[in-house]
Amino acid sequence: MSQGRAWAEAFLEMMAVERAAAKNTLSAYTRDLEDAAGFLAGRGRDLSNASAEEVEAYFAALGQRGLSPATAARRRSAVRQFYRFVLGEGWRQDDPSRRVEAPKQGRSLPKVLSREEMDRLIAAAAARDGAQGLRLACMVELAYASGLRISELTSLTLAALARDPAYLIVKGKGGKERLAPLNDTARAAVKAYLEARPAFLPKGDKANPWLFPSRGAGGRLTPRRFAQLLDEAAADAGIDPARVSPHVLRHAFATHLLEGGADLRVVQTLLGHADIATTQIYTHVASDRLAEVVQTKHPLARKG
Repeated sequence: MSQGRAWAEAFLEMMAVERAAAKNTLSAYTRDLEDAAGFLAGRGRDLSNASAEEVEAYFAALGQRGLSPATAARRRSAVRQFYRFVLGEGWRQDDPSRRVEAPKQGRSLPKVLSREEMDRLIAAAAARDGAQGLRLACMVELAYASGLRISELTSLTLAALARDPAYLIVKGKGGKERLAPLNDTARAAVKAYLEARPAFLPKGDKANPWLFPSRGAGGRLTPRRFAQLLDEAAADAGIDPARVSPHVLRHAFATHLLEGGADLRVVQTLLGHADIATTQIYTHVASDRLAEVVQTKHPLARKG
């Protein structure tokens, strides 16, 4: 397998696990990256070693092939997202897609839940029967309190939380470590869950190291299963499951911090973003939400 193909598979796995991308979205991105790889192969290159000039040539060729504007824009977007992922992983030191200006498609903002919706989601998770409710509430609280990626959440070990820490040391993308804070509510949820944790241990596996063990082949709860449980809790909370995913909890963490007045650089550090530009999109979400509050709640707003 070529290095470019291996990187593409890692990117698609990230999209499936961390961003809970739909099956149709993953299929489209697979086709898009295969299309780009085919173009580059004709020039003796692949996705891992393409130059900025070659990526620019591919983008230009999209406009000459009679593709619909939406399809061409999606293929450009797929290649850009792929190279941002590669850059974040430290596999390349440059982004060959960055110098090419994309056609304006409008600003794409992350989905985010309000604080009231987060409260309802946590309550719905906790309301599930017995150990299931304690586990799901713990996972939601941890993700929302710390901004953890889903892969980071499901990779937590029992040892990392056994002593009721005030923060976690998380190994994120590219092996970089960062501190993830735990508030009192999250710590209480962990403490309550640990009492129920034995119910999820595989038979005879008392040495299972994972915080969220499972009887499945991997010995721990999978990101896909967590996403399914989250969908069920969202429906119970009266929230459209299409608006909820493990990654949306991370969005809520960042947006609500900024709404509360947190410094952008602090949020960048907490999220583990290498580039502050990635974090800045949350300022747009927070600003839009604050503007909506002013328009709907201020006594002089739209006063006739």
